[in-house]
Amino acid sequence: MADNRTRLYIVRHGETEWNKTLKYQGHRDIPLSEEGRSQSVKIAKRLSAEKLHTAYSSDLSRALETAQIISEYHSLTVKPVPELRETNFGLWEGLTHSEIDKQFHEAMKVWFKNPKDNKIPGGESLGEVAERCQIGLDQILAENPGKNVLLAAHGGIIRIIIAAVLGISVNDYWKIKQDNVALNIIEFFEPGRAILCLLNDTSHLDFQPNYQ
Repeated sequence: MADNRTRLYIVRHGETEWNKTLKYQGHRDIPLSEEGRSQSVKIAKRLSAEKLHTAYSSDLSRALETAQIISEYHSLTVKPVPELRETNFGLWEGLTHSEIDKQFHEAMKVWFKNPKDNKIPGGESLGEVAERCQIGLDQILAENPGKNVLLAAHGGIIRIIIAAVLGISVNDYWKIKQDNVALNIIEFFEPGRAILCLLNDTSHLDFQPNYQ
């Protein structure tokens, strides 16, 4: 009997200058920094020995370039999926946590208490993000039964996917850590049935074996 499980290799994008300064990026199309490109090469080398059949990414450049760097080792063309964009942080984009707290204190308090049901000023609720994320994920899974799939995305999107697999409310998604170029592996057997195999692994940043 054929094995139709889809194995997702989910990678958070490499570092950007806004990551270094702790600014909320959201839908702003902030490119990778030079460090982010270096990080992406390291995870690309790590995954070079894996058999990846296809590649997807958020359509924002920081995720798309990360996926393209990895995909060069597999001669794959990356397919952008707009539904996998980071949360739209609206008026908070370009600001740090402390700046948001100072300028939008009450709205921030309400959103962090229940981000699923409350919209960011000028942006989205996490419930809305989760809905569009699920649409994009379902499309990828439907197109790739039995395949190994690369997916490059954002910290928030990856937390939402993992929270759904583990049955955790998106209101608690901050409890799931996601570092730049972290590798997560999830095996999907059928809709609603999946196993988290690897979480937030960044060992490739600390140790570089002699990849062939």
